[in-house]
Amino acid sequence: DVKKFLEKELERAGVSEISIQKTPIATRISILVRRPGIVVGKKGKAIKELCDELQQRFGIENPQIEVVEVMRPELDAKLMAEKIGKQIEMNPSVKPIIRSTLREIMESGAIGAEIRVAGKIIGKGAKAKALTMRSGYLKKSGEAMKLVKEGRYVVYLNAGAIGIQVRIVPPDTKFSDKIRIEDIVFESEQPQPQEAEVEKAAEKKN
Repeated sequence: DVKKFLEKELERAGVSEISIQKTPIATRISILVRRPGIVVGKKGKAIKELCDELQQRFGIENPQIEVVEVMRPELDAKLMAEKIGKQIEMNPSVKPIIRSTLREIMESGAIGAEIRVAGKIIGKGAKAKALTMRSGYLKKSGEAMKLVKEGRYVVYLNAGAIGIQVRIVPPDTKFSDKIRIEDIVFESEQPQPQEAEVEKAAEKKN
């Protein structure tokens, strides 16, 4: 799969989104990333090597790669989910990580945000559970849910898989029934009896 290959190959660049469009004369690939310089490389060397790799590995003729920078990564749900995962890898103290990330998202202008971390989040031998924190205003049902941006990431620790889900309502989103909720007023912990289900749900594509 081309997208999976690119996500793995460009992990250090912080990939938010990849779109592929085939035309009669070329295959156009648009990559939205946090650090475009890593994708392009010095004098375009890295992106040329990537095009060559796509041709050889997948038989894509004349790949045309467009690299777009994520201007506000704090409002990108996928990038924030990945950021949480990387922090948990280094320090498994989940609650402070969630709180600081949620604050960062809201201070960047989000109308609302929710972060859910599921798995064995305490340590080896602990029971799997889910920790959820949210701030601001989010729609949980109806057509307005389509306005909520969602990102997922899975991190693998010795204790097991940790699934991370981030949902963000962008600053300019309009809701007919918006009610403001004060900062970080909701926090819950729920048991998660099946770790396999945690991993499966976290890996589910948007």
